[in-house]
Amino acid sequence: MDNPPPSSAGAVETSLASVIIENATEYAIFTLDADGQILSWNPGAERILGYSADEALGRNFEMLFVEADRAAGAPRAELRRALAEGRAEDTRWHLRKNGQMFWANGMAMRLGDGQGHGVVKVMRDETASKVADDQRVLLLNELNHRIKNTLATVQAIVEQTLRAAEVEAAVRQSLVERLVALSEAHNVLVNESWAGADLATIVVGALAPYNGGDERFHIEGPPVRLRPQQAVAMSLVLHELTTNAIKYGALSVDDGAVSITWNIAYSGEGARHLTLLWRECGGPAVEPPSREGFGTRLIARSFGPTVGGHAQLVYDRAGLQCVLETPLSSAAELPMLAVPGDPSQPGQHRPPPLTAAGVG
Repeated sequence: MDNPPPSSAGAVETSLASVIIENATEYAIFTLDADGQILSWNPGAERILGYSADEALGRNFEMLFVEADRAAGAPRAELRRALAEGRAEDTRWHLRKNGQMFWANGMAMRLGDGQGHGVVKVMRDETASKVADDQRVLLLNELNHRIKNTLATVQAIVEQTLRAAEVEAAVRQSLVERLVALSEAHNVLVNESWAGADLATIVVGALAPYNGGDERFHIEGPPVRLRPQQAVAMSLVLHELTTNAIKYGALSVDDGAVSITWNIAYSGEGARHLTLLWRECGGPAVEPPSREGFGTRLIARSFGPTVGGHAQLVYDRAGLQCVLETPLSSAAELPMLAVPGDPSQPGQHRPPPLTAAGVG
């Protein structure tokens, strides 16, 4: 059979497009002239926006915008951008015929070459997902508020109980600081909607109370996402290491410094894992402790074999080293980047290279 002439093929394409537009009832699809006057109106537009074709044709599409957006010139700006650039995306609250607001994502696309040919606008009602997302954020914020209130109550109870038992102030303060570190870790998770947390954010947040702007911390590593449980554990471990460094280690003297670096790697089976190194230098000579303290037990429990990881404390006389290894969720690796906002610059307070003797 011979192919139909070009004019016939064009008619078929136009007919097919019309059928698709008429049946795309999940989308409001309408065309506009260069001034924003509505030229066509599909059944989806009638269903979503409430106007029949007879009511909509010839009116300006500004009627779909809320009063504040109309006053700000949002409809005209969207139309100009679509005509000038070929397309303009729009996500905001819009108005139905009955005055009800709804959340819509839309795209305005130029027809023809833009010389008076107008624009086609496609919109989709996403109110349900928007409301659900807002509700989720509200619930997460409420959860965080309740957790913080609970932790504050626990702090008060612990403080009063230990004070009544005449426990020394240093012990009481140590426990309160650990509860505060736990609270801060939860804040990071809430900001990330409990989907996990960025390792650099956890590190910077854990060190912030002790970083007086003297650039004593060097922080470097690629972007890494931690699971919520890992984020909390990392925050608590960093708190213990920092507290120990302030009392006995590199941060107990003016010239001491701490390096926190990490990397990610794949095993032979394709599993991703994180290796993090805490390394101190410039502090007093390090001696192994005579007994295992709370911090040591916390590190072993949080990153040891029971969670599929490995934790090692190296009491090198030049400075304490802590190596943490833990499996990561499957995700694409990102390029190596320095931590944004890290006050340290390459070469500043960077501890000497780790030697073979230091990891024995």
